[in-house]
Amino acid sequence: MKKEKSKPVVANELDLSLQFGAFPDLAKHRAALPRAAVKRWMVQALQSDAELTVRVVGEAEAQTLNRDYRQKDYATNVLTFDYTQAPVVTADLVLCGPVVAREAAAQGKTLHAHYAHLLVHATLHAQGYDHETNERDALEMEALEILLLAAMGFDNPY
Repeated sequence: MKKEKSKPVVANELDLSLQFGAFPDLAKHRAALPRAAVKRWMVQALQSDAELTVRVVGEAEAQTLNRDYRQKDYATNVLTFDYTQAPVVTADLVLCGPVVAREAAAQGKTLHAHYAHLLVHATLHAQGYDHETNERDALEMEALEILLLAAMGFDNPY
């Protein structure tokens, strides 16, 4: 019997812009987000090619964006501004460094691991996943996050 050759898995292409605003403890956030790691985390969650911008900001910028675009007047951990899903995913992902740091500490996680989770989460949002529509969608998105993070060696983030 002739054994079939398995096809190599081809990773999706990601054009990534990684940006940092000015805020306290910026150096520790830059250290937790090496470009190669950020790209690896996001490619793992992509189902097609993408052009994504990741911007890590302070609380004032995060609060302004959350207030202006979601009518919620507080700094949140991550915002996803998705523009297209096909043929190429395009989105801006904004993470609030100080909020992410507080959450990581409260949850007993490293900053690196929490950023990995939030970037996978936001990358899924950019592709149309939504945990706020109903419980079924939330469970589907959460299960996918757990699976993707486990494949990269991270513990269940929930």
